[in-house]
Amino acid sequence: MSDNKTIPLELKTTGILSEKGVRIDEKSSADSLFQRGYGTAEEGVFKLAFYEALYLMDKEILEVKDEKGEEVNFQALLQAYEKTDQNAWVNYLVYRDLRSRGYVVREGFGEGIDFRMYERGAYGKDTAPYLILSIQEGKPVPIRDLTDALQRSQSQKKELILAVMNRRGEIVYYSISQLTFK
Repeated sequence: MSDNKTIPLELKTTGILSEKGVRIDEKSSADSLFQRGYGTAEEGVFKLAFYEALYLMDKEILEVKDEKGEEVNFQALLQAYEKTDQNAWVNYLVYRDLRSRGYVVREGFGEGIDFRMYERGAYGKDTAPYLILSIQEGKPVPIRDLTDALQRSQSQKKELILAVMNRRGEIVYYSISQLTFK
């Protein structure tokens, strides 16, 4: 399923690269993107997270420029993202995969949770039932990080999904739950 069907191409917009993502100044574009589950509005400024901007750029919906008005390509945007997040490429691939499957994916809740994921058609109507933790195959993850993420998800009555990027760049999903003994 392609997101190009959900966002008409005539809504192509331009954003400005900032330290924490991409700013959209055009109000109608920002409103349209926000209704579709992209970006946040903080203090009257609409911003896309780096992974959202990369996804929209890949879909040819967003053009990004720097403060001088020079065009920023996909690679340069990814490099800016990598300066803020060492897991940038994995997070982008997980985000892209979930969006391409028709889910609305929003920023997670602080350290240890990368994303919140909404059921198809539920964004704006209900809370996100899933929390996503993104990791790379072969890269060790402390067990404490997993247990903290699981406890956080359980305290919020949400299901924890481990999104693992394998060596071929494919994403495999695992549902994580607490082991109980009877």
